[in-house]
Amino acid sequence: MNGLMMQDQLTLSSILRRAERLSAKKEIVSRLPDRSLHRYTYGDMARRAKQLAVALRRLGVQPGDRVATLAWNHHRHLEAYFGIPCMGAVLHTLNLRLPAEDLVYIVNHADDRVLLVDQVLLPLVERIHANSNIEHIIVISDDGTVPDGMHDYERLLASVDIADYQDSVIDEQQAAAMCYTSGTTGRPKGVLYSHRAIVLHSMAEAMVDVSGLSEADVVLAAVPMFHVNAWGLPFTATMVGATQVLPGPFLDAPSLLELFAQERVTFTAGVPTIWLGLLQELDRAPGSWDLSSLRAMFVGGQSAPISMIRGFQERHNLRVVHAWGMTETSPLGTVSTVLDELRDLPHDEQYAYRATQGRPVPFVEIRARGDDGIDAIPKTGTGKFQKSVLRDAYRDALLDAE
Repeated sequence: MNGLMMQDQLTLSSILRRAERLSAKKEIVSRLPDRSLHRYTYGDMARRAKQLAVALRRLGVQPGDRVATLAWNHHRHLEAYFGIPCMGAVLHTLNLRLPAEDLVYIVNHADDRVLLVDQVLLPLVERIHANSNIEHIIVISDDGTVPDGMHDYERLLASVDIADYQDSVIDEQQAAAMCYTSGTTGRPKGVLYSHRAIVLHSMAEAMVDVSGLSEADVVLAAVPMFHVNAWGLPFTATMVGATQVLPGPFLDAPSLLELFAQERVTFTAGVPTIWLGLLQELDRAPGSWDLSSLRAMFVGGQSAPISMIRGFQERHNLRVVHAWGMTETSPLGTVSTVLDELRDLPHDEQYAYRATQGRPVPFVEIRARGDDGIDAIPKTGTGKFQKSVLRDAYRDALLDAE
């Protein structure tokens, strides 16, 4: 017998509609290539995402077609995050840090039909376009300067009528986004995310024991939007209606610290390299920035050293949360938030736990086995088990440090 409620499909269209209706006046801030700040609202973003969808249809894009982006973190890229999948096409974020030959392979393997590219990245496009099957290139430009044969993003949006937008009929199992992982053997491998997967990931990521994101938060994703969908943060922040701050290509410590302080950022995420640079800058000039609003800094992509986690906490009262995931896990897999049963442990042991991968997020199941073939994670996490794990982790961390 089937249930008779909750029949709606889990799609990105539902997230966009929610943002448009309930968060229309909440702000999205972007740092532009000239370092100025662009400000508009979720209402503006939703309207322009729909215009992008209409414009892509006029270019001949059909449901299931792949539309690639080669762009930094900014409001127009966010529009593509929703405009492309909400018309039934597949958002394909390209990693601009890969060699041109890898990008050529990825673009052709994915059979991308359209490419949205930042104007500052046109030299990279010139190296891949001639060897690809891309039919249309749309340039995200601030001055309207576009090479012959390419489309200007703003003129393209201005040429369509928002009244022509219609919600596509999308099955939740339909592909919404695509990322190619280079963390593999041989050529980069493509991973397809369904609408359902992204919506469920957004719901899990927003939970209190994961990121705890809410409408009151100000979120700055320092992880690039071309890296596993910025760990899903653009989707999750849009779902809850949090203010978003998008740093553009400026990921150096002074630029990030300026945004953290000026925009009163409450939550951020990035790789250890970025946070190590940030820690060095804070140590060099302590007290130069008011970061009292910042409640959590997620770190992932590679293991974060205990010394970094301690440095932020003890010298600057900033909480670093270790997370782990893969392109294939949408990507969040585990988060190392300190469990209630561990809060009475000595600080050294708590830091050792915080430097581990932590526990699986909701809806992620993990089976880990040791060299002896025995499951390394028991079905129940008693305090006794956790404390023994902490002691071993701390011992190993000290040995590594030596």
